[in-house]
Amino acid sequence: MTIDWTVLEREEFAALAGLDFCNLASVGPIPARALRVIEAMTADRARPDRWPKERIDAIFAEARATCARLVNASVDEIALMPNTTTGLNVAARALPLGAGDVVLTFDKEFPSNVYPWIARASEGIVLERIPCTAEGWPDEARLHERLRAPEVKAVCVSLTQFSNGYTVDLDALSRATRARGQYLIIDAIQAAGQLPIDVQRTPVDFLACGAQKWLLSPWGTGFLYVRRELITRFPPTFAGWTAYHGTDDFTQLTAYDPRPWDDARRYELITLPIHDFAAMNAAVGLILEVGVETIRARMQARLAPWIEWAEATGATITSPRGERGSGILCIRPREPVADVAATLAARGVVCSVREGAVRLS
Repeated sequence: MTIDWTVLEREEFAALAGLDFCNLASVGPIPARALRVIEAMTADRARPDRWPKERIDAIFAEARATCARLVNASVDEIALMPNTTTGLNVAARALPLGAGDVVLTFDKEFPSNVYPWIARASEGIVLERIPCTAEGWPDEARLHERLRAPEVKAVCVSLTQFSNGYTVDLDALSRATRARGQYLIIDAIQAAGQLPIDVQRTPVDFLACGAQKWLLSPWGTGFLYVRRELITRFPPTFAGWTAYHGTDDFTQLTAYDPRPWDDARRYELITLPIHDFAAMNAAVGLILEVGVETIRARMQARLAPWIEWAEATGATITSPRGERGSGILCIRPREPVADVAATLAARGVVCSVREGAVRLS
């Protein structure tokens, strides 16, 4: 489909007029169609009679289906989550690890991929951080070497790194962990929406993603993908009251059936922000309508002038380019980074500073 970007920007992102918004790796703008959903449903909140159970169930069902489409999963493999961290904690708590078992991650990872495993250190589980390369990027070669060790039971990494936009070779990592029977947990918050993800083509065990960045959705929305073969092997890590059979019948809630759902709903914690998930459905629907591949190509075109600016000013580009690149471009200027960021802000450029570099996303 051909996209008229000018029309799309005017109809969905008019609030950004006058800005060069390059900060989706922090917080994405909510498109107009999603804002309309929030406004309408917030107004309805004044009339609780307009919120029958059937309406709420339909919103959550659509959310699971929408997230499933985004990563090419089955609906029964999707659990709705309020953020990435909750999803990663669910995964970390679900895995049957014990004393001496090693979980690999990269050094300089976002903390969500570190603290859930540190929290299990008292059980003897060891988190090992693979040092970065000289460029500051994940050392994939060294990680693959460590995968050969029998004590390594799991890998938990970001698909795309928050601090430099480095995107791992998920195909290679999936093949390696599948071959050795190791668990693969992926933090996809900096990738989903800007890079294609297909869990059928490239299997992973868990994939957690908050929706407030590249998915253009409200805070408090997101999802966890759980590979179907694992769902019934792992009990709910938190005893959410809707995680069990029979809890969909609000007329008989005290039956207390001890059987968890046979799908990923067993990992959900209710109550979730219903109107925000409805807005997420609209926002992610826009992304699916445009197409992630189209979005990726558009972002590379938008980043090209920044690359030219960096090269012309003698700044250092600290992000990879090519197949390891993404919609995140980090530039370390020759001048103090805080001064450069302030100058950009004064000129209407919305960006962030991360790890000593200007991050444009």
